[in-house]
Amino acid sequence: MTMKFPPRTPANVLWHDVNELKSVAHQWAERINVVVPQIQARQMRSKWASISTTGRLTLNTDLLQIPKELGEFVIVHELVHLLVPNHGKVFKSFMHAYLPDWEQRERHLRIYAHTVRKRDQAK
Repeated sequence: MTMKFPPRTPANVLWHDVNELKSVAHQWAERINVVVPQIQARQMRSKWASISTTGRLTLNTDLLQIPKELGEFVIVHELVHLLVPNHGKVFKSFMHAYLPDWEQRERHLRIYAHTVRKRDQAK
């Protein structure tokens, strides 16, 4: 079954602003029990987010344009990297523990990103 996202997402499922995005990241950091001393948001060319080994989380401002559930996946994915630096079995176990539907969200994010990229190129 292929899930397709509409070209435009209803406003009620999008992030209100960067502060909401950061707040959710702080909540997840507390839940996962990791230290995130700094969260910043900025435009990034090729990534949704990144995290340093010291816990500095950088979120792409483009996350504001995608559904919250997909942005939440991005946040949890990066925070779990503070527990496990790679994408191996232990990483996937943590992802299943914190977001049981993470694989579905990851697929949706790829589809969504592809759809948005095609739409933007058509402009």
